Amino acid sequence: MDRKSLLLKDLRHSWHPYTQMSTLATEPPMLIDRAEGLFLFDAEGNRYYDAISSWWCVVHGHGHPGIREAVARQMERLDHVLFAGVTHEPAVRLASRLAAIAPEGLSRVFFSDNGSTAVEVALKMSLQCWRNLGREERTGFVCLDHGYHGDTTGCMSVSGVEAFLRAFRPILFSARRVPAPYCYRCPAGRTYPECGVSCVDALGDALREGGETIAAVILEPLLLGAGGMIVYPPEYLFRAAALARERGVHLILDEVATGFGRTGTMFACEQAGVSPDFLCLSKGLTGGTMPLAATLTTAEVYNSFLGSPDSGKTFYHGHTYTANPVGCAAALASLDLFEEGRLVEHVARLAPRLAEGVRELAGLPMVGDVRGIGMVAALELVRDKDSKEPLPGTAPPFRDIRHEGLRRGLFLRPLGNVVYLFLPPAVTRDPLDDILDRFGATLRKVLR
Repeated sequence: MDRKSLLLKDLRHSWHPYTQMSTLATEPPMLIDRAEGLFLFDAEGNRYYDAISSWWCVVHGHGHPGIREAVARQMERLDHVLFAGVTHEPAVRLASRLAAIAPEGLSRVFFSDNGSTAVEVALKMSLQCWRNLGREERTGFVCLDHGYHGDTTGCMSVSGVEAFLRAFRPILFSARRVPAPYCYRCPAGRTYPECGVSCVDALGDALREGGETIAAVILEPLLLGAGGMIVYPPEYLFRAAALARERGVHLILDEVATGFGRTGTMFACEQAGVSPDFLCLSKGLTGGTMPLAATLTTAEVYNSFLGSPDSGKTFYHGHTYTANPVGCAAALASLDLFEEGRLVEHVARLAPRLAEGVRELAGLPMVGDVRGIGMVAALELVRDKDSKEPLPGTAPPFRDIRHEGLRRGLFLRPLGNVVYLFLPPAVTRDPLDDILDRFGATLRKVLR
């Protein structure tokens, strides 16, 4: 089918996420034909750097032969089987390896399909754990006002990005939201590190006010992704974890976007020396090739679910494709590549170059803040640098940045009033320099 016919059928039948479909009549979606390494290729043969890792999941580049071969071998042996009362080698090996590399104490692995399901599992496990322990009053959650944890009902209930929530509030449960550690827009007008990370006090207040009704605190460690690529100090996470421990509540860390080397360590929480009660993983788990997610938890939580068949303690939650063998095979191959290429160390070495490259753009008009961590870098655009009034995400410059980026071979997707790079951890120095050159040229052309 030719390009025109495909796009006509797409517009007739498809419904794209996070997209005002009325705009596609005049600006059709990109028709991507294939991908290889760091690049996407459209139906006309044009090549673009995948500068956002296809929604933050690609790790080793597209189509890595090691993962392709592992998937093909697994397809020949076992494509799928239910995971209720059944197991298989790829799942056993993957659970074991995740437990081995995870922060201390996370010895149990519950598989699901994607980031939202990984978080839903953690929320439900926390609630039922307290119920199983006879603490049914613990039903509340504390979260951040710029946090984002997915688009299913429980995840939205503990998120704080208004654009994703406003239409669905009638079906959401209430949660205590506290101000995010958003240094550029500090509500107290203070500056890090002189502030002493005093913004964490609001979290402490919420925990005290909630008292014995709080089940868990949920956070994205060090990087609030969909909330605006907000990077915050490890000290905040360290103190937040201490407050959760002090109050005896669970700590849920959503590493769906930050896990697997993105921030310069295998898991972002390592930089704060924190080990949670629940660790939610997806996106980079399979290197960005197959849908798969995992929720890791402790023996203490796991043991609270043990009992007789009629005890009411069984965890009644599951997904058709839980621990899909092909997805597990892809994840195992991805973890092999981490070890073979010493990928975490590679990111730590290369991250300063990315940070340096985007800092050079700080003086451009409308660039209010430049921030980043690991292979993530972001620029927040504002109407006025003194007042910090945000430039609306619907403003023409964002459309122009996307178009100019494509013209220069760079696939970008601005997020609200933030333009960002979210690069595969496996990117090397020469391509990184090339991406930075194209990114800089794009912003200079549009913003000047």
